[in-house]
Amino acid sequence: MRIGCRLRYQLTQATPFIAMLNVHYSRFGDLERADYLVTKPSVPLESYRDGYGNWCTRLVAPAGAFTLSTDGIFRDTGRPDPVAPDAGQHAVQDLPFDTLPYLLGSRYCDTDLMSDEAWHLFENTPPGWARVQAICDFVHATVSFDYMQASATRTASETLAGRNGVCRDFAHLAITFCRCMNIPARYCTGYLSELGQPAPHPTDDFAAWMEVFLDGRWWVFDPRNNRPRIGRILIGRGRDAADVPLTQTFGPSTLTRFDVWTCDAEDHPAKAFPGSSG
Repeated sequence: MRIGCRLRYQLTQATPFIAMLNVHYSRFGDLERADYLVTKPSVPLESYRDGYGNWCTRLVAPAGAFTLSTDGIFRDTGRPDPVAPDAGQHAVQDLPFDTLPYLLGSRYCDTDLMSDEAWHLFENTPPGWARVQAICDFVHATVSFDYMQASATRTASETLAGRNGVCRDFAHLAITFCRCMNIPARYCTGYLSELGQPAPHPTDDFAAWMEVFLDGRWWVFDPRNNRPRIGRILIGRGRDAADVPLTQTFGPSTLTRFDVWTCDAEDHPAKAFPGSSG
C-alpha cells in the first residue's frame, strides 16, 4: 500500500509544532519504505515517544507557507480486522494494571455523565464481545455521519444528544459506553483504506476507531463503519483524541490544504501525488 499525507499551513509568525504523522512503532516492521516526515521549507526536527508510545516530532515552522508531508510503502496482509465472538470480559479485579487507565473518564469520554444511560442500554447484553458489538451497533445506528458537523470540543454525551458527528465522535461515544460497562477501551487514529469497499469511494482521510481489552488482548472495533476492514494502519493511540492530535500548533495557524492517500502502490506511483516525499 502507498500511504502518506500532506498538510499545508499559512503562518503569521514562527510557530512551534508537534506532529504525530508516522506509522505506530507496532507496525513499523511492515514498512517497505519508511514514511519519513518531510517539511518545506526544511527545518530541524526532534523526535520522541510520548507516554503512550506514539512517535512524535517537534519542530518550529517559519512564518509564511509551510508544508508537512509523509510518503511510505506499507506491506499489508489484506486480511480484515480479526473477529472473536467468544472473547470474554474480565472482572475489573482481574484486569492487568496497564489497562486500568482505559476504564476512567477522559477529556472527551465523560463517563460520569453517561454511566446510567450505558447500564440502561446494555445491562442485559451478554458480557464480552457481544456487549461491545451491541454498543457499536447502537452508536452506528444512532449517530449520523456528517463531515460538516465536525467539532473539536464535542464530548461523548454531546454526541449522543446531538446524534451526529464524525468518526472521532463515534469512537468517543462507543469508548465511553465500554468504560461505563467496565470494559477497557482506548482511542486509535490512523489510516483506513477503501480497498475492498464498493465504489464510489470517499476522499481519503485519517480515521478514528477504538480498541477494547477482552480475553487477554486488545481488539479493534470500528463503530463508524461497524464492519471488519482491510488496510487499517495505526498511527497513535491514547485515552481519547486529546492524547493523539495529528498536529498540535502553539500559535495562530491556518490549514490551507489537507491530502491523505491510502491506495495500492502499484496503481499509484509517486508522480500521482505532487509534493509528496516519494
